[in-house]
Amino acid sequence: MDADRPAAEGEFGRQMIPTEILKKVRRIQILTTAIVNDVFAGQYHSAFKGRGMEFEEVREYQPGDDVRTIDWNVTARSGRPFVKSFREERELTVMLVVDVSASHEFGTHQQLKSELVAELGATLALSAIQNNDKVGMILFTDRIERFVPARKGKRHVLRVIRELLYHQPAGRGTDVASSLEYVDRVLNRRSVVFLISDFQTAAFERPLRIVSRRHDLIPVAVADEREALLPPVRYVELFDPETGEQLIVNTHSRALRARFTRLAAERRGNLLGEFRRSGMDTIEIATGESFVEPLTRFFRKRGARR
Repeated sequence: MDADRPAAEGEFGRQMIPTEILKKVRRIQILTTAIVNDVFAGQYHSAFKGRGMEFEEVREYQPGDDVRTIDWNVTARSGRPFVKSFREERELTVMLVVDVSASHEFGTHQQLKSELVAELGATLALSAIQNNDKVGMILFTDRIERFVPARKGKRHVLRVIRELLYHQPAGRGTDVASSLEYVDRVLNRRSVVFLISDFQTAAFERPLRIVSRRHDLIPVAVADEREALLPPVRYVELFDPETGEQLIVNTHSRALRARFTRLAAERRGNLLGEFRRSGMDTIEIATGESFVEPLTRFFRKRGARR
């Protein structure tokens, strides 16, 4: 699609898409395609297993072949050793479950959490498509905002990127539990599920464990430095974009800043602890920092484990 065209139909019906959104789509596509090609080439493939091994052919034994794969029937008939070869049945379904609540419209370091999530989501979607996997997406707030069924192809991945950038949420809060329950209902076969959120929500341990047993669930925790550290600048008005609650605090108080930091650290520790207890790998990303390094660590850890 030409990034300068002011309108698009198809998946978005007849609604006009502003030119600036199409330009953002093109910019993110170019940026993330370069990351996928230059940094993650091969790492995504090695990180995720296919659905199993599929018989491909019987061929003559070559030095180094595993003797356990010898086809004794063919070997007996031919008088020469033959082996069975298999290939990985590769096709996967990758589902991006993305929090688009109001708390993601916050960010320091000249980047909103929502912008960071869009770049990460685009990278994961392009990595899946390049490996001939299907990719789909669920956007959620305190309700399910949009469901994009998993498909293949470049045209489809552009839709995913456009939705990440263009969708205007109806809700403002965060309900991770309901989003996981929805995942459990709509995904009938085992999938790779990236749950991308700042997790500013009530308890969701039970649906988390249910989904992690059925799918390869990977939480991606999104954060901003100011959610854990308050600067000493006297009186500051704190605003919760999800509830509308406002509070004026004196950040010059060392005791207040220390308590704020301690509570944030406890919350993060409890969150990561729950993920570990459920046996899940976690990716942590933050505004103003490249997501390439934590994503690379995750891919390499998964690849080494395989």
